[in-house]
Amino acid sequence: MLIITLLGTAATMPLPDRALTAAVAECVGHSLLFDCGEGTQAAARRAGVNLMKLDAICLTHYHGDHIFGLPGLLQTLGCQGRTKPLVIYGPAGMAEVWPALRALTGPLPYPIRAEAVDTAPIPLSAFGWPEGAQLMPIPTRHRVPSRGYQLTLPRAGRFQPEKARALGVPVADWKRLQHGESIPVGERMITPAEVLGPPRRGLKFVFSGDTAPCPALEQAAQCADLFICDATYAEPGQEAQARQYGHSTFGQGAAMAAKAGAKRFWLAHYSPMITDPEEYKQAAQEIFPAAECGFDGKTITLQFEEEQP
Repeated sequence: MLIITLLGTAATMPLPDRALTAAVAECVGHSLLFDCGEGTQAAARRAGVNLMKLDAICLTHYHGDHIFGLPGLLQTLGCQGRTKPLVIYGPAGMAEVWPALRALTGPLPYPIRAEAVDTAPIPLSAFGWPEGAQLMPIPTRHRVPSRGYQLTLPRAGRFQPEKARALGVPVADWKRLQHGESIPVGERMITPAEVLGPPRRGLKFVFSGDTAPCPALEQAAQCADLFICDATYAEPGQEAQARQYGHSTFGQGAAMAAKAGAKRFWLAHYSPMITDPEEYKQAAQEIFPAAECGFDGKTITLQFEEEQP
């Protein structure tokens, strides 16, 4: 399963009830942070999210409302005794931005690797995530180099006991095969593929960052279990303004979700002019009826289909 929590939904400036952009994805004791705007630490405390579990921080771009929470967070992790390495991913420009951010943090008791990403998939199993879990950077359409992110968690096929018995696999070793491990039986190795059925539907989460509508993001969100998208502008008729600044309206985000066939769609990254996003939600729901307004602390547990209550 994946647990997704919105930590900040504000654009440009924090508000009393709205921190700047951030979201976290958690899976079996591991987590990824998407953007780190001002207020991320306090929002995480309120939401009960433990940022010490972070394996990586995934930056969508380098505007201040998406990264100014980083120096403080990195310092806090050090003060809390972190020694585990941390990776920071981001689009082109990392080489210029990271030295400035690093200089603000002072000495840290853990190593950090800052890496610019293009569109190549990033395997997460090296961090301890389930085998096959993957982070995919998505080229988005903003005023500066930017990336959204697609997080996928695959699910292996059902275990076939009759196949395991036919191959002479001891019952005590069945769980090892179910968890993706090959085991020796006699003079040969038995692989999971020999005792599992076809792969089942996994989980997919997509986080857009700041972007105008774009085909790559729409493609990445195909059948997503949750799609969180830029909704800087609320009202119909603001499309030209949104395009000028590289953002989306409520309706444009909903249109991408509808075309992608997403299962769930959350609006986020609201202009400070939007004091109550719920007042404008209908513009999105007319296009994608299941559209929901994101808010700081909004969380959901995404489960594999057979596990749904």
